[in-house]
Amino acid sequence: MKSKGATNQSQILWIEGRWGGNPNFVPLLRNKGFGIDLASTGKEAMGLAGKGDYDLLIINAASMRTSGARICKNFYTEFSDLPIILINNADQVADGVEEYVGYLLILDFTTRKLVNRIMSLLPGDPDNMEKVGNIVIDPDRNQVNCNGKQSSLTPRLMTLLKVFMDKPGEVIPREELFKNVWKTNYTGDTRTLDVHVSWLRQAIEDDPRNPKIIKTVRGIGYKLEV
Repeated sequence: MKSKGATNQSQILWIEGRWGGNPNFVPLLRNKGFGIDLASTGKEAMGLAGKGDYDLLIINAASMRTSGARICKNFYTEFSDLPIILINNADQVADGVEEYVGYLLILDFTTRKLVNRIMSLLPGDPDNMEKVGNIVIDPDRNQVNCNGKQSSLTPRLMTLLKVFMDKPGEVIPREELFKNVWKTNYTGDTRTLDVHVSWLRQAIEDDPRNPKIIKTVRGIGYKLEV
């Protein structure tokens, strides 16, 4: 895949069926500068993907009167590094399809929401990315990838994660976390910190209830294990 990030440099492979009655997002996205190649079937898209260099796959399964699950699984197996957005109707979603897609969008949604999801999955500038162990962050997009799990973070959560990444393997006291993330010396109520750590675990841990990466050090604070 290419490392670009800007919309007018990004190339999307879009699968669109011939079933009418669905919003036509393609012209709107092209007007915003996205490059889009269209395919009408999963087989046709596979052929294009084998020849082209795409940053993202979007499957409008709602326009094909299908769940899109087979197409998602085939692409996930054949092109594992190609992010997928699946568009569908609420009554057509197949069980377990979320395993293969970056985002599942249920009609109806706005073009703005679609663009936001697209931008969050496009590759950022590799020069700005930071890596510690299996954690890779893209601060420009507030994105984190850990062991293949990609998530979007709020700016506060990104700041918190960067504090941990600056001191891998070290126990960081709660007071230091409050000072660096919330810019305060007040630590009378630590619930805010605990909640944010919980959210961060949901973003990067395989099992947030049994964390292996962000460990609690009772009576002191937290530690990033890498």
